[in-house]
Amino acid sequence: MTEKLTGLTEWFQTPPGQYLLGWEQTQFDLAVADLFGYNALQLGLPELQTLQANRMPYRWLALPEELESAIALDDGLTGQPRRTRVALVTDAAALPFPAASLDLVVLPHTLEFSADPHQVLREVERVLVPEGRVVISGFNPGSLWGLRQGRARLGGRMGLLGTPHLFLPDAGEFIGPWRLRDWLRLLSFEVESDRFGCYRPAMKTDKWLQRTAWMDRAGARWWPIFGAVYFVVAVKRVRGMRLLGPAWKPRRAASPAPVPVTNRR
Repeated sequence: MTEKLTGLTEWFQTPPGQYLLGWEQTQFDLAVADLFGYNALQLGLPELQTLQANRMPYRWLALPEELESAIALDDGLTGQPRRTRVALVTDAAALPFPAASLDLVVLPHTLEFSADPHQVLREVERVLVPEGRVVISGFNPGSLWGLRQGRARLGGRMGLLGTPHLFLPDAGEFIGPWRLRDWLRLLSFEVESDRFGCYRPAMKTDKWLQRTAWMDRAGARWWPIFGAVYFVVAVKRVRGMRLLGPAWKPRRAASPAPVPVTNRR
């Protein structure tokens, strides 16, 4: 698993990886800028600073042990200092926070590279306060990038293409946006906004990515759901109790009987 995550870190240094990170960084900055509270947590992907535009006083970056080891190995090989400070190393499926203690949790590609993504969402729901938000990004399996990845994996399993030439990192399973919506609904999350991005073809060189830059504008208009990556903001809803009054009506006080007045002669 560490080798796969090392490959993930290396992929984000390639031209398509940098193209994707640039789009996602812009989306995270817009999504978290006006979210208020006290405690915010980013789970995974230190290549992105998803909380840099947020103004909460306490913001942390948490990484799984495998990814922390992979990054430490990569830093040792390149000799370059790490850009992002890691606050804690933890399992995303068992967060060391009490219930209802975080106002914002950010999951940049965390679910698809987790062994149990549904348990990660349940844990996020546990630590979020009512009306807290979770921001999620992930690869879209229905995009051009996702279809190329699926074809390479299928050919590799069937032995038709020899060694499969994967375009995206070979770590984890991609989760479709509609499947993610169902998971969020089951956990009482309400999707506040969603969008797709990165419509350029699966090219490995910066030259061809720049030549097809016009497809970002065309894709957002003509085939919006086929972007290479999706972006979802959801709110944790907690249904409160409503106190009901008694079914009977209060008894009205009896009015005094009229007293006859005698006429005096």
